[in-house]
Amino acid sequence: MTSRYRAPGSPNSLSPRRRTVVKAAAATAVLAAPLAGALPARAAADVPAFLHGVASGDPLPDGVLLWTRVTPAAEATPGSGLGPDTAVSWTVATDKALRNVVSQGTIIATAASDHTVKADIRGLAPATDHWFRFSAGGTDSPVGRTRTAPAADAAVTGLRFGVVSCANWEAGHFSSYRHLAARGDLDAWLHLGDYVYEYGTGEYGTRDTVVRPHAPAHEILTLADYRLRHGTYKTDPDLQALHTAAPVVAIWDDHEFANDAWSGGAENHTEGTEGAWAARQAAAKQAYFEWMPVRPAIAGTTYRRLRFGKLTDLSLLDLRSFRSQQSSTGSGAVDDPDRTITGRAQLDWLKAGLKSSDTAWRLVGNSVMISPFAVGSLSADLLRPLAELLGLPKEGLALNPDQWDGYTDDRRELLAHLRANAIRNTVFLTGDIHMAWANDVPVDAGTYPLSASAATEFVVTSVSSDNLDDLLKVAEGTVSAVATPVIKLANRHVHWVDTDRHGYGVLDITADRAQMDYYVLSDKTDVNATASWARSYRTRTGTQKIERTYDPV
Repeated sequence: MTSRYRAPGSPNSLSPRRRTVVKAAAATAVLAAPLAGALPARAAADVPAFLHGVASGDPLPDGVLLWTRVTPAAEATPGSGLGPDTAVSWTVATDKALRNVVSQGTIIATAASDHTVKADIRGLAPATDHWFRFSAGGTDSPVGRTRTAPAADAAVTGLRFGVVSCANWEAGHFSSYRHLAARGDLDAWLHLGDYVYEYGTGEYGTRDTVVRPHAPAHEILTLADYRLRHGTYKTDPDLQALHTAAPVVAIWDDHEFANDAWSGGAENHTEGTEGAWAARQAAAKQAYFEWMPVRPAIAGTTYRRLRFGKLTDLSLLDLRSFRSQQSSTGSGAVDDPDRTITGRAQLDWLKAGLKSSDTAWRLVGNSVMISPFAVGSLSADLLRPLAELLGLPKEGLALNPDQWDGYTDDRRELLAHLRANAIRNTVFLTGDIHMAWANDVPVDAGTYPLSASAATEFVVTSVSSDNLDDLLKVAEGTVSAVATPVIKLANRHVHWVDTDRHGYGVLDITADRAQMDYYVLSDKTDVNATASWARSYRTRTGTQKIERTYDPV
């Protein structure tokens, strides 16, 4: 997410079984230390403990990846490298009371993996709710619910996914997660990147108000830093609630590393002063895989594919590890065929998977917008903050070099592949830009709608990261009222854009259509923010086009 803006200046209702409490004499001192930011106050004396919740992810027809983090001693805060090896057992059952046990095992949690635990469970029944719990030293974790994917050849009538991106801890609370968790109807939820942010306190857009400070307070650079930042996020009660309620399918974008990351660096990285990029990238990746229930198909990357019966498959992209450096905006380099956003191997993998797919729908988890975007004739007072958010020159050229607009040869090749092979029902699911969009993906934006649409795209807004009204510090809806008509006029493939509000999406899929319901929050800074339905758009099978629908599923 290109933005150089700088601002001035327990949910668990289940009571776990506990062993006799061991009082840690140094606990008070430890919790006063900087690392304590990643531990709730209730961690002061009770160890071992499961202070960062439980999670599951990457569901398969016969299995799922379970995750937790155990705190074996008061000093064993995230990133500390302290604390003894600890045996952690896990139990999986088909009932919430954990009586009908179908899988059990034990793993040793060590400081080498920051005392995180990942158990890749297999042998489960497809399309089935399961409940799971971890235990250590007589202490139980909260009980989590997960769900396996349908069998590969199953005729599936419907699927429902939550869809989120861009959660800046300092900019607000994560109420979107709470509202998704409360639904109780999700097969899984998709996080499309910027799960954490790398900046130091007050360094990234918070509408001039730090709602809650980061830990550590400085920009994260080292393995210990990235671990602590992930640990801080995992103490959020709304995030814990959603991880407890349904399996996540996650990819990273840039802020899991640093702003505008590419294969050899990042806009928000100064080589030498902030160490070597290779070391920082490796640290960020290690912490991510330790702290996230993600099962990499290829070591060091998040691109992989999941299948949900005959209804849909889901290709998940890594658009940071292999990309060329972003071009200067407006330069001819955006069309250079030697530059890439995916890397050759990943693009070939994506094309092959889309061509061979035999499902009704082909979803693509895509961290940055693939639809072309022209700024159009926005007034200067609107163009400047939009340029700030998207990384455009404030003079107003028509592209964003961090998105697929900056790598047009890869996009051209992919869309031509969809057309040449008559690949229907491809839907890109996107985050990154802190705005909600519903787009056709045209083969040639300049002649659209006379030319064809190769796919469709649903872009979800941010959970909390600043959008245009935040940057301008004006009332919500003020910018959208002016900017949306202008953007749509300059981009005939854009059916809707909301530049101002925060929230989440709910994607509902049947054989006949894929529909995104967009929900918005009342106030991201309010810990008790409400959510309301805003709009819905769908694409009907075979059309490769978006249309509005007037009711949520």
